[in-house]
Amino acid sequence: MKKNTKLVLGASAAALIALSLGSAPASAEAPKSERGSVVLTANLTELNDSGASGQAFAVVRGETIKTMGVRARGLSPDAPHAQHIHYGDQAMNECPTLDLDSNGDGRLNTVEGVPAYGPVVVSLNTSGDTTPASFLDVSRFPVSKDGSYNYLRTNISFTDVAGTGYPGAEGRGTAAQIAEAIRDGEGVVVIHGNDYDGNGTYNVSDPEGVSELDPALPAEATDPVACGILN
Repeated sequence: MKKNTKLVLGASAAALIALSLGSAPASAEAPKSERGSVVLTANLTELNDSGASGQAFAVVRGETIKTMGVRARGLSPDAPHAQHIHYGDQAMNECPTLDLDSNGDGRLNTVEGVPAYGPVVVSLNTSGDTTPASFLDVSRFPVSKDGSYNYLRTNISFTDVAGTGYPGAEGRGTAAQIAEAIRDGEGVVVIHGNDYDGNGTYNVSDPEGVSELDPALPAEATDPVACGILN
């Protein structure tokens, strides 16, 4: 379902943008330097009983995210947290519920959430390539200090990347189609990484075992923990 987007923001979203951009707009409108763009915001809520929450915003112009910000808290502390924008033309483009737990193990893994949020279209990492090809490079994603982090990155381009091996990638569309869908409010921000047993590390030996995305990674490193729709 298409969602309407607005340039006028709620006070909390405007404050987040102001903090991230190092400015303080006088009103709750987008900063003047960003006029002509679409400004989207998301409230991030927990998945898998993680206790994680936060806010995200994206300033999108054409096929580029001019500014992307995420403020997250309640995460597994001092651990890397993969984060992405998801979208799929065959997906519901919303956050998943436990109803999608197809194997009945009481948790949602990343693939089980794909029918809701769709495949990865942007990797929100701290450096280097931001295409879906980087969706599992955990070393380049933010590390939560005491369970929190603030993320900011500029000039992220949408790409029509195929063949990354991500489930549902065939429904990703071209860069122009993805950008239009995100501007229309169909993008979903998802944060991953849940140290379920609280032992301070992501373990393959934990009951959750290996990730369904890569057997070299623990499921704890890739399970989703927070989600929000970019409206």
